[in-house]
Amino acid sequence: MIKLLLLLLGGLKFGKILTTSGTMLLSIAVYAMFYGWRYAVGFVLLLFVHEAGHYLAAQRRGLAVGAPTFIPFVGAWIQLKDMPHDAETEAYVGLAGPLVGTAGALVCYFVARQYDSNLLLALSYAGFFLNLFNMIPMSPFDGGRITAVLSPRIWFAGVPVLLALFVYQPTPLLIVVVILALPQLKRAWNYDASSPENQRYYGIEPSVKMTYAFYYLALLTFLVLMTHGVHDMLAPIHSNLR
Repeated sequence: MIKLLLLLLGGLKFGKILTTSGTMLLSIAVYAMFYGWRYAVGFVLLLFVHEAGHYLAAQRRGLAVGAPTFIPFVGAWIQLKDMPHDAETEAYVGLAGPLVGTAGALVCYFVARQYDSNLLLALSYAGFFLNLFNMIPMSPFDGGRITAVLSPRIWFAGVPVLLALFVYQPTPLLIVVVILALPQLKRAWNYDASSPENQRYYGIEPSVKMTYAFYYLALLTFLVLMTHGVHDMLAPIHSNLR
């Protein structure tokens, strides 16, 4: 369904303006029908900030990268036209999205507290939660790209997380994620650390691996705390958010 929508959009021949600005406007229009236009604009901008982190990191590492594309209720992504040369580069690009996205959510949080804005507080929660969700240690999530610097087999740690989420709140999006994750889990199952190809890609210095592990755990912990804290702050005013 996603591919069909992209083909339909591509057929309109608005080029890069359509793929970025056009899909942003489409997402804002759809979200506005459910949550109001102010929340919709803020939410899509937070998605843009997250993807901008990936985009800038990829460019900094000399990778050709496409403009962000947005799909309502799916999210957004950038297309890497050049694949990372090694697992460290993949982790670098993967970490930049949730790191910059968390900074965007943090700005919303501080401005919300400064001006007592329930709207911005709700947006900060959405930003923290989405970046936390993306930290699941399984490909194709950003968390999977970051933790792959340790070993692809760490992706299996994300399986119980997805199962728990599906039991807690089953959604079609989680089914799509599982379908996308299955080939990656098969790849992790067949991973042979001794093969020359894997040694070239995953042969990273232990100190670099530990650095990314620290960044991952620190950001994950921060996101858990902020998501939980802002959720508790929103609970008494949930009915007045719109």
